[in-house]
Amino acid sequence: MTLKPGMYFMSGNEAIAEGAIMAGCRFFAGYPITPSSEIAERLAKRLPQVGGIFIQMEDELASMITIIGASWGGLKAMTATSGPGFSLMQENLGFAVMTETPVVVVDVQRGSPSTGLPTLIGQGDIMQAKWGSHGPYEIIALSPSTVQECFDFAIKAFNLAEKYRVPVIVLMDERISHLYEKVVVPPKEKLILVERKRPKSRENFLPYKAEEDLIPPMPPVGEGYHFHITGLTHDERGYPKIDAETHEKLVRRLSDKIRIHADEIIHIDEIMMDDAEIAIVAFGSVVRPARYAIKYARKKGIKVGLIKLSTIWPFPDKMFQKYADRIKAFVVAEINYGQISREVKRCVGDRAKVHLVPKMGGAIHTPEEILNAILEVK
Repeated sequence: MTLKPGMYFMSGNEAIAEGAIMAGCRFFAGYPITPSSEIAERLAKRLPQVGGIFIQMEDELASMITIIGASWGGLKAMTATSGPGFSLMQENLGFAVMTETPVVVVDVQRGSPSTGLPTLIGQGDIMQAKWGSHGPYEIIALSPSTVQECFDFAIKAFNLAEKYRVPVIVLMDERISHLYEKVVVPPKEKLILVERKRPKSRENFLPYKAEEDLIPPMPPVGEGYHFHITGLTHDERGYPKIDAETHEKLVRRLSDKIRIHADEIIHIDEIMMDDAEIAIVAFGSVVRPARYAIKYARKKGIKVGLIKLSTIWPFPDKMFQKYADRIKAFVVAEINYGQISREVKRCVGDRAKVHLVPKMGGAIHTPEEILNAILEVK
């Protein structure tokens, strides 16, 4: 059974698993990898209790394609991994984009590249989440900064995947995944759960014929609908059609169905930004020291606010452009060598300074490090 309403004490990985179950996830395929393994361990026990299926796969390639198959069978499906496994999933992630398959992928980031720091924090998979597979496409990625958000964002990830027929990535980091905090589980009747759109009729059914919102309905395989599912460029029947016109129409729609709904998808917390002259930009674990740095800076009379990126992709271009003429400097604190900071710079151009506060991985920023950056740009 799903968790009863109430307050629980759990880790970020456990909260992700329970949020997924609450969202209706009934299939998980994965391969153990630090620091995400507790997600699989929890679901191995919990999914059978709710009538779901857990499969440990031989590797991450198989994990990704298996959840795609489960999704086409009508189940809400998820996998979880970390950087090296996420790299192996990229080809099939692109296949999920091309076939418009709703799945959720949890990437618990660790120190990288390569095997890196398996047990320590990193935030270096930001660009991989967006551009890891080949070709032009759009994707959705969320970033929780509390254990409560791990639970909430798991539900949100499934809702977004089902609504937009797209893979959704939850970009956690090691510190949040192993952090224990209280989680409030609401009554199920108070949750908003999105189910995939079904066609109105079997007559003249075309599996890739989009409606006004650019999203085609998606019935499960096995209910009498005719399907052809391929990663090749395809027409509205799903049949391969290898020409520039068909490819242009298809890929533009796959991208635009996210772009035109970006304002509905993006969630950003703007904290103390009403009078801010300097903005800290942070996500995941770094939000915590950023809050303390703001507190210390405000005591010194420096007007600092926080832009907390709960949605990483699509990137909130409009929000940064809105602030560009008022904010003196954006201080971007991230545990990599400048991935989000480049996006901020792209949005604001020369209208405001973008100051990167990087860490390569293994340790989180201290409030003093972020405060020193604020003092440097004030």
